[in-house]
Amino acid sequence: MLKIKDLSIFFKNRPIVKNVSFDINPTKTVGLVGESGSGKSITSLSIMGLLPKDATVTGSIKFDDFSLVNFSEKNFLKIRGKLISMIFQEPMTSLNPSLTCGYQVSEVFKKDTNLSNSEIKKEVLALFEQVKLPNPERIFKAYPHELSGGQKQRIMIAMAIAHKPKLLIADEPTTALDVTVQKEIIQLLKELQETNKMSILFISHDLNLVSEIADDLIVMQKGEIVEQGKASDVFLNPQNNYTKALINSKPSTQQRLKKLPTVADFLNNSLDLTVYKTAERKEYHEKIYGKPPLLEIKNLHKEFVSKKFFFSSSNVVKAVHDVSFAIYEGETLGLVGESGCGKTTLGRTILQLEKATSGQIFYQGRDITQLKRRELKRLRKDIQIIFQDPFSSLNPRIPVGEAIMEPMKVHGIFSSRKERKAYVLDILDKVGLEPQHFYHLPHQFSGGQRQRVGIARTIALQPKFIICDESVSALDVSVQAQVLNLLNDLKEMYGFTYLFISHDLSVVKYMSDKVVVMNKGTIEEVAEADALYATPKSSYTRTLINAIPKDI
Repeated sequence: MLKIKDLSIFFKNRPIVKNVSFDINPTKTVGLVGESGSGKSITSLSIMGLLPKDATVTGSIKFDDFSLVNFSEKNFLKIRGKLISMIFQEPMTSLNPSLTCGYQVSEVFKKDTNLSNSEIKKEVLALFEQVKLPNPERIFKAYPHELSGGQKQRIMIAMAIAHKPKLLIADEPTTALDVTVQKEIIQLLKELQETNKMSILFISHDLNLVSEIADDLIVMQKGEIVEQGKASDVFLNPQNNYTKALINSKPSTQQRLKKLPTVADFLNNSLDLTVYKTAERKEYHEKIYGKPPLLEIKNLHKEFVSKKFFFSSSNVVKAVHDVSFAIYEGETLGLVGESGCGKTTLGRTILQLEKATSGQIFYQGRDITQLKRRELKRLRKDIQIIFQDPFSSLNPRIPVGEAIMEPMKVHGIFSSRKERKAYVLDILDKVGLEPQHFYHLPHQFSGGQRQRVGIARTIALQPKFIICDESVSALDVSVQAQVLNLLNDLKEMYGFTYLFISHDLSVVKYMSDKVVVMNKGTIEEVAEADALYATPKSSYTRTLINAIPKDI
């Protein structure tokens, strides 16, 4: 159905994709994997005719009887969305925030059919039912910000399958979703594929996830295909070291390595597969849990009151409800749960970015919910956060070195610019960046490098307690492994204490001493990480663990 032969894509004579060849057969799913910058998305955009105008394409892309290389935009409009459709990675940026979801999906039919408005609405509601959205009538009238991440992704899928395409390209469709929602989306795509008899090109950096949906597998590195074949054959017996590296960079739920292997470790034959022994872990836990807690939360409540209209009654949302737990110095406490469970709100309340409705938060024995503004400023130095997307938290016009020094100046760390700069250069080295990066702007870094900049800015203030809020969820598995190793190294070097918030349960298990499971604002379960995964007490926890893509 789709045949790509010797495809090369150039930008300003620089090759980005080099001599790529593969086929997608009818009703089959092909997994396309590799790190950021490997050429996955560029390859898929060439199939859709969505490459920038300065791109030069050579080779052949044949879809049914169409030759898509040098296809005109007018011709692409006849097949795009009808015969070939695409689901993009981030639904929030793909959906118009000022238009209702129903209106946006209706546009697909208004553009390409002669149906009346009532007939279009009927079609859209049927699509919403097909993608298993709850209460389609409500969703039809809702704006994107009123929906969860999983629901927004289902809207995008509904839009993509509206005309029952022959080929659906899914570009990282589950990257930012919880494991349970991720599993639902994978199952939904399988069902839609069977119902609509379509083929799928599934693009992802998560090989465990791809193993659950793909018939065939293509592995790309630096614009080239390094391995391809039947998915089961490649996963069971990978031939290329890069493929082996991608498979093994993901934390295993079966064993705990002291250091996660990275792509570079495999390619340089410098693997360290030392296992963290149970006795070592037990000894460390006896040491940290024998002291008073660094931070203790008691009966914490955080409520939000909203009104849709001026005269309507108030709606109270209990984001955090009667939460109590303790975090000990030197501990990494994992915090997991689905979107909307209250994880991020809890983190923001600890940071005092949100004021608690009731309850207490004791830091080093002092209730920080009662602190005055000046005392809070001093507290900010001790309690820091590493954000999920460091790019949005960095000023695009300020070199990262200046951005790291700015809060140091506010908190009086060192008395001169010269001392601060020397200190920042040392920190950049510790997080794996070069001295010249001090002068670079945020857009000049890769995703993994930006996360290192975010970590550097956090540790520059010499905090005692760090909240990692989904700090590795958007990274490739190999870059993720590097950042997780870095966080553990820094913890050992500086004696940090982490609250590690994530929806990726395999990562949380690897990083954590204990895990707190949240559900709808309350705590379901608290247990030592290995024990929680081996014998979860709550049915909700069991559901989360069962949704983790199985180790390959």
